[in-house]
Amino acid sequence: MPIEIERKFLVKKDLWNKKRKHLDHTFIRQGYLNRNAERTVRVRVRDNNGFLTVKGKNEGISRKEFEYDIPLKDAKQLLELCEGGLIEKRRYTLSYDGMLWEIDEFFGDNEGLIIAELELEDEKESFSLPEWIEKEVSTDNRYYNSNLIKEPFNKW
Repeated sequence: MPIEIERKFLVKKDLWNKKRKHLDHTFIRQGYLNRNAERTVRVRVRDNNGFLTVKGKNEGISRKEFEYDIPLKDAKQLLELCEGGLIEKRRYTLSYDGMLWEIDEFFGDNEGLIIAELELEDEKESFSLPEWIEKEVSTDNRYYNSNLIKEPFNKW
């Protein structure tokens, strides 16, 4: 069974802005067909690819996750069925000290929010923090994408 173990961090914008200039990125649009506390069902378009993802309830920083490629045309049509609006963000990926980081810069009602995520093999796995990390927000539900639709960052 696929398990996602994810840590989330806020980013120091001034240091990150210097770093990101040299990185490639992708553009993501995503929405939720279901944002139930027991499970979320997400539709995502990343560049020219479509995905359907089902995530289970969080248990600490871990949860079940199932992700499937779907036709781009289907993904775009499913985005029209999503509840509450869409998340739009630019994603950067980079390796730091042997770990792959994903950094998301949000648009729209979440403009100004930058979150770095790190997926781990084990909850106790150790890693180094880059200098551009501000603080951890892994257990703060406000920073889940599914919650940013209901309560956007700019309305906190």
